[in-house]
This record gives sequence, structure tokens and C-alpha cells, in this order.
Amino acid sequence: MDALRSIRGMNDILPADTGHWQFLESRVAELLERYGYGEVRLPIVESSALFSRSIGEVTDIVEKEMYSFEDRNGDSISLRPEGTAGCVRAAIQNNLIASPCRLWYSGPMFRYERPQKGRQRQFHQIGAEIFGYATPDADAELILMLARLWRTLGIADAVNLEINSIGSSESRASYRAALVTYLEQHRDALDEDSQRRLESNPLRILDSKNPETQLLLNDAPALVDYLDEDSLEHFAALRRYLDTAGVRYTVNPRLVRGLDYYNKTVFEWVTDKLGAQGTVCAGGRYDALVGQLGGRDTPGVGFAMGMERLLLMLEACEQLPEARSPDLFVVAAGADAHEAALAAVEGLRNAQPELHIVQQLGGGSFRSQMKKADRSGAALALLWGEDEVAAGEVTIKPLRDGQEQVRLPVADLSDKVSTLLQQQTH
Repeated sequence: MDALRSIRGMNDILPADTGHWQFLESRVAELLERYGYGEVRLPIVESSALFSRSIGEVTDIVEKEMYSFEDRNGDSISLRPEGTAGCVRAAIQNNLIASPCRLWYSGPMFRYERPQKGRQRQFHQIGAEIFGYATPDADAELILMLARLWRTLGIADAVNLEINSIGSSESRASYRAALVTYLEQHRDALDEDSQRRLESNPLRILDSKNPETQLLLNDAPALVDYLDEDSLEHFAALRRYLDTAGVRYTVNPRLVRGLDYYNKTVFEWVTDKLGAQGTVCAGGRYDALVGQLGGRDTPGVGFAMGMERLLLMLEACEQLPEARSPDLFVVAAGADAHEAALAAVEGLRNAQPELHIVQQLGGGSFRSQMKKADRSGAALALLWGEDEVAAGEVTIKPLRDGQEQVRLPVADLSDKVSTLLQQQTH
């Protein structure tokens, strides 16, 4: 019988890599909590209508990429393709937006697309949302917080901020009509994907990766010429906040984002370190989404970052931490020694719970166990044999600095381990 394999694009994250994931997740979580964001843990499966109503019926995500199916009641449900819609749903359902609030979430998302480096069918995001503030200082806080995160991670010089304003729904409708009129005159010059979007979502043509389409857009109407006064003032204030804080950015007039719920501010942090997958974090403002999903009108702004791409960034910038080696490796030769070692090591864990201790299980020769101790990278080996058991003692063998091994009563083990480990770190 053939061995079962994981679904294409849905990959295991193995122990060799999970330490890097935990490092990144902990750094992001610590920063969010320091800024006053509360964590919300969201369902992976939601009603399909949640995403079609929020993201948009004619977006690529809803049309081609969602994992949707009927449950036993005949209801259409979907694996979440992004986090904002679910976070908004939770905020409405649980009345979290009765007053302004800051929320963050993390976990797997799902989109059916061609797997490639930095883009999988099951991918992971951390996102944050602010509800209840229509003012540009909320947009600025998110961007400033992200700038601080990049500095913390050591990748600030490898990412660049692009910002734009896409205005109100009314101003976008006026611009859309003008853009369609222009592009219809050049339909034959558009690539196939842009021709399809011309009928469904013409603003997405602005961020086409096709060079010929981009050349054609040079003479297209400019979105900024159609923005309403409120959006222009909001964007100008955001730029002042960023300028005052010393955050570098580029205004990208063709940045529109791919989801229907955005208005006013949109932004992306991009890099040239990852090839075609250049966006590592993106977000924007969505002041109508809460009302659109059944809540009382509440402004919102947020972002999401892809964990896989950030880890690739950390690797490219040589900022991934080295795997931590254990402090101690326990070697016990013989059944009696193994039993004595288990009890003694548990006592040591009680006395010093911060220690990383690995014990060789299942026995094996003294020589083979010592090879494993050395390969583990541990600073010290704790040795039990027949003589140690009979005397109620343990031998401590330094593995890294050439010091002599010592034999002492088990009762003195904790104090001696502390002394030896301190000596090895100085």
C-alpha cells in the first residue's frame, strides 16, 4: 500500500524549522501586546457568504481561490482565505466594537493557487486591526509599529514602504468609469488577465505585472485626480505623521490592493529579496466593512503579514537565530542507572525549570550515548553508571571547554550545574 502524503501546497513544518517560527511569532506577539492589541483566536472555517460579501464576488480570491464546500446541512462554508473578514465578524458578533479596540490574530489561511516559494495553498498570517478610529493617526500607528518590527527583526534595510489613497467608494466609482473608458480604447493591447479584469475589477489592472500593460497605463487617467477632499486630507495627514516620525515611504499611485473592502489608505511593505513574491506585509483602511457585514457603522484599518515570506526574508538577511542546544545531556548505562537518572533529573528540573535537559531513552552502550551527547551540542553530560548508583553520586562531564569531569553527591547536583554553566558562558 502506498504511503499517504500531504496535499500539494499544504506542508508540514518540522522541528528543524519550528524554532524559527516560534522566534518570529513571539517577537510579533510581544510587540503587538506592548502597543495594546488583544489577541483573538478565530475559526478556520466560516460561512462562504462572509468572504463574498467582504472581499468581493468578482475578486480572484472568491472566484478562483477559495476552498468552499457544502456541509451536511447544505450550507456553503469555506476555509478562510484571509483574516480581516473573520475578525470583523467576531468583533460584531461579540460586541467587541462597542468602544474602540485593537485586535490581532494569527494562523493558517487557505487559497487554491499554484504553489511556489513563499506562496503555498495553506499559508500563515499574523494580522492586526483597529476599530473605531476614522482618523489617520490609526493608520500611522500600524505603519510605525511595523517599522519598529522590521528594526527589531534586523530587516529594516531590506523592506520598503509603498502607500496610496484609493479614496471613497464614490470617488473610486468615478475613476473606474474613466479608467474603463480609456482602457476600452486599447483593449487589444491588454494582456488576457487585464482584459478579464476590465469587465469585473478594472482597478486591479493598475497593479498588473505585465510590462506592456504598465506602459499603456502611463497615459491612463490618474486616480489622485478623482479623490474626494476628505480622502486627500486624510492622506496628507498620514504623510505628515510618517514624515515627522522619520519613516521613509514611496507614494505608489497604482497601488490599489486586491480586496473590495478597502478605502482611503492602502499600503504595502515590499522587498527585492524574494523574487516575484515581493510583498511581505500589506493593509489599509476599510471604513464601510463593519456596516457591510451587519454591524453598526464603525471605521477600521489593519494589516496582515505572511509568515512564510517573513521567514524567507530573515533567512536572506541572515537574521534567523541559531537553534538552541540543550544545556545537559543525560547518559545512563544499565537499568538501575537509568532509573536513578530519571529520578535525579526530575529533581533537577524542579530546582531549575529553565534548564534544557535531554535524556537518552531506551538505553544503549555508554559509547553510543556519549556520541549522541556530543552531537546534541549540550554543554554538560550527566553520567550514571553502576558505581555512581551505588554511591548515590553523579559524574558531570563538560563537553565544550576541556575542563575535567567531576563526581559528586546527587544532592549537590543543582548547585554544581549552575556553577559550571555560568563558567561556560563567561
